[in-house]
Amino acid sequence: MNHPRISIITPNFNGETYLEETIQSVLSQDYPNLEYIIIDGGSTDNSVSIIKKYESQLAYWISEPDKGLYDAVQKGFDQSTGEIMAWINSDDLYHPKAFFSIAEIFKFNEVNWLQGIPSTFDEMGRTVDVSGIKRWSKLDYYLGNFEWIQQESVFWRRSLWEKSGSKIDVEMKYAGDLELWLRFFRYEKLFVTSALLGGFRQRAKGQLSLEFLDQYMEEARTKIKEELECNLPKEEQDLVRKIKKYNATISKFHFVFIKKIANKVYFKGIIKQKKHYFGYPSVITFDRLSQNFKINK
Repeated sequence: MNHPRISIITPNFNGETYLEETIQSVLSQDYPNLEYIIIDGGSTDNSVSIIKKYESQLAYWISEPDKGLYDAVQKGFDQSTGEIMAWINSDDLYHPKAFFSIAEIFKFNEVNWLQGIPSTFDEMGRTVDVSGIKRWSKLDYYLGNFEWIQQESVFWRRSLWEKSGSKIDVEMKYAGDLELWLRFFRYEKLFVTSALLGGFRQRAKGQLSLEFLDQYMEEARTKIKEELECNLPKEEQDLVRKIKKYNATISKFHFVFIKKIANKVYFKGIIKQKKHYFGYPSVITFDRLSQNFKINK
């Protein structure tokens, strides 16, 4: 099996409570071509002592003041060299052997951006929720249906990162991941797999996603509006407007058979264009007999 280099970044600031568990979830993968980088923002708790316990297994680490989460993530990626890239925050976790699944899936040339099936950990590190498979199109974002591409289980090729500017928006306070996904959507489709890769730790308090959700949503909607108005090709802008009008019209029909007739007679062209510009990629699943992942065409 080919083992492309996987670069993982962990940003941290005063995260001693869960940091070691996150580090162990990365290193215990036993993946032979791992580049693990930790960027600490000048923590005043026990974080640095925890990092030093594992420094012989790290490609790079530093502890110095930064401008926040996304500044730390950017610093980490600037130090990275791997063909496949991702970041995991210092309270979240990867599932066992996830990196081997990732390496196998990225052998498919058409896969440049990947999300595992979303999962949730609790404060004890137990897996307490696994969501159903949801396929994504950039149209979902343009229509405001952006909840959520799970950052903790997302991986991408360096070529996509470079094509998208080799940067994360360090001015963003909350929705930097969403802003990055918007730029990725300009060039690639997001493949999803039924495999468990990474998960989000849901805490009862002291978590940005809980305490600043309204601010995240405001940043997200602002960025989506900006993308629609400033970066979409005109033909896609026009099609999004048509689809919004179509959705508003079709929602007024209360009977399924009427909707089917309307789609076939009046909206066939829009539906065809929608599939062309905003179609979903196939789901990647695991084949029991071959013991390999496959793209369901």
